[in-house]
Amino acid sequence: MARLARKVRKIKKFDRVLFTCGGTAGHVNPALALARLIREENPGAKFLFVGADRGLERDLITKAGYDFKSVHISSFHRSFQPKEIRHNMISVLNLFRSPREAKAILREFQPDAVIGTGGYASYPAVKAAYQMGIPTAVHESNMVPGLATKLLEPYADCIMTGFEAARDGYKHPDKIIITGTPVRGDFFIRTKREAKRELNLDENKPLIVSFWGSLGASGMNRVMADFIALEAKKTPFYHMHAAGKDGYPMILNLLKQKNIDLKSNPDIKILEYIYNMPVVMRAADLVISRAGASTISELTALGVPAVLVPSPFVTNHHQEKNAKALETAGGAAVLSEETCTGQLLFQTAAGVLHDKDQYIQMQRAMASLGIPDAAERILYAVRNIGNEAESIAK
Repeated sequence: MARLARKVRKIKKFDRVLFTCGGTAGHVNPALALARLIREENPGAKFLFVGADRGLERDLITKAGYDFKSVHISSFHRSFQPKEIRHNMISVLNLFRSPREAKAILREFQPDAVIGTGGYASYPAVKAAYQMGIPTAVHESNMVPGLATKLLEPYADCIMTGFEAARDGYKHPDKIIITGTPVRGDFFIRTKREAKRELNLDENKPLIVSFWGSLGASGMNRVMADFIALEAKKTPFYHMHAAGKDGYPMILNLLKQKNIDLKSNPDIKILEYIYNMPVVMRAADLVISRAGASTISELTALGVPAVLVPSPFVTNHHQEKNAKALETAGGAAVLSEETCTGQLLFQTAAGVLHDKDQYIQMQRAMASLGIPDAAERILYAVRNIGNEAESIAK
């Protein structure tokens, strides 16, 4: 890695680390995974998480047992509706308010390093840390940098990304290190065979796992109802579908209208939420889902082929670009929501599972993109801020 333009102190040991992130679980989870790794190596380490005042990150972080402080920062909405104009005016005021708040937090906590893992909430703390001479790092899970990452590029001593192909999206290639995106360790503590046994599934019968994010989940649950109606005629595979809190009663009602009796189809399970996701994902032979960064990192780390329907509602088409990277590598089939039907989805999924040669190729392609030791790579990269070090070889 080329010498960075700014001289920063060498990080010998992480005693005090500040993480800043927010907006989605996909931004928070990598920070939590890295904090767990640091704590394993240094049980006495102190952590502080900084996020938006009203973001979901507060609940996720405090439930994980970490201290949390907020800054007043908010997004900008692309609308001229009166309420959106008021929201944007508040966001402008927050741009002047949040830097002072971030600097006050940094002075009080005195971190050895500040690590941002995405979301607009990470902007004020990383920028303030850079200005105060504190080593800074940014991690971007998506194929293309989000707005916060783009804005923070000048203030990050190193930028870590999930994919080699993402390198072209940045202006400072000397700062880019390919680390992958951390996946929780409990995804790897059992084999596929062990996971299937834990779920009381026949090892020789494929398991499809499907779920949708909150954005646009209603429409895709309707598609999934048609999918389930088709598979119920033959039940060629196990299927676990997480419909979400709002989608669960809707999909049950749709299946009732189609005269599908789930009691007569025990291999098909409709759930509000999959609480034991590490076990279920490890047992999965095929995943049908959106293409968010967290899902992509889990699929590649586990080497599970997928049928992806990217959300069209995500800013800057992040999910479409994430999915395209997996499709290009040969690990996933990608369908657009606009043309996706239950029949097309069923035919695509069944086609993947019934073609053994294609399936093995997809497994290998997906696994080739995975970086199971992503947290370790991130830790190594951050520790080498300010040093001349070799790039991390994948």
